[in-house]
Amino acid sequence: MNKILTLAQKELTGYFKSPVAYIILIVTLSIFHIFFYMIIEENREATLRDVFLVMEFMFVFLVPLLTMRIFAEEKSGGTMEFLMTTPTSPTAIVLGKYLGSLIFFSLILLMTGVYYALIECFGRPDRVAALTGFLGVWLEGALFVAVGILASSWTRSQVVAALSSYLILFMLYFSASFIKYVGGPLQPVIHYVSTSNHAANFSVGLITISDFVYYVSGILFCLILTRAGIDNRLWR
Repeated sequence: MNKILTLAQKELTGYFKSPVAYIILIVTLSIFHIFFYMIIEENREATLRDVFLVMEFMFVFLVPLLTMRIFAEEKSGGTMEFLMTTPTSPTAIVLGKYLGSLIFFSLILLMTGVYYALIECFGRPDRVAALTGFLGVWLEGALFVAVGILASSWTRSQVVAALSSYLILFMLYFSASFIKYVGGPLQPVIHYVSTSNHAANFSVGLITISDFVYYVSGILFCLILTRAGIDNRLWR
């Protein structure tokens, strides 16, 4: 456990030492702020439902930029070989890097908590829907981070890692748009695979076992594949 926490701290420190992370943080929060005020001004409602939709959409584009360096940088810099020769197990390496990335993502999401404080001060929001909405965005982001780390473990190039993440996330997020073009047993499968469908339930205060299973199983699946890849030295 100590090794996992040490690696997580190392990854988190790496984010704060990188100017790219600060640029992403500033741009992300600026975009969220703009859309928050636009949505509140347009809807005139004390709800964050549409704000959550914007956040989910933006994280599809932003998370790959945060995770593309996780393993790709280690490989291109030649430090992956050294890391694999240490007493740290492949499982600890994957979990440590994932935890560090997830904490940084969580910090970004935490900063958006001011939106709830604002609508609480000036309106009477549905508190359950707001809190479950944040939970849904966090779970979706946790899945996106896992996908990003998996893609980063496939290559030495950060650009390729980001593009691979985009491809997977686009398929997951926008898959619901293609339901009308398919029929038969594929429709419920595509509906279940779509991340946006599961997040929509959280944004209205609806929490189901199926949604939790979707996110948790997706995260575990990506982490297991990442672990298997570096354990079998596919990172070379």
